[in-house]
Amino acid sequence: MTPLQIIALAFVVFAFLKIIIILKDPQAWISFVKALYSKPLLVSLISLVVAGIILKCLLQELTIIQIFASMTFMMAMMMVQFAAFSQEIIELSDKFLKDRAVMRKAWLSLSVWIVLMVWVIIEVFA
Repeated sequence: MTPLQIIALAFVVFAFLKIIIILKDPQAWISFVKALYSKPLLVSLISLVVAGIILKCLLQELTIIQIFASMTFMMAMMMVQFAAFSQEIIELSDKFLKDRAVMRKAWLSLSVWIVLMVWVIIEVFA
């Protein structure tokens, strides 16, 4: 099995497990989420390391442009799902954007996104 097949299979297994758990016992999923996000710095650091490993694997077979195009597909799929919760999404967005510290709280992910977006721009126009 290739690294990309392993990554895709891990995603599918996790997604199926999540769906099954939510269908059987939504409270169990809520408990998992609360436990996971009780240590936001740890979650951020582990997620960043995992993202770096996945990006390294992806770059062995894809370009950064192909990766961003795939992310655009994923974003569209997520928007389909979030549309069912439009009122909640609007309320959450209002809450986030009223917080003056929102950019400071998101500095790590924003920094990574900016670096990746600049990389894409360079690749597209180079």
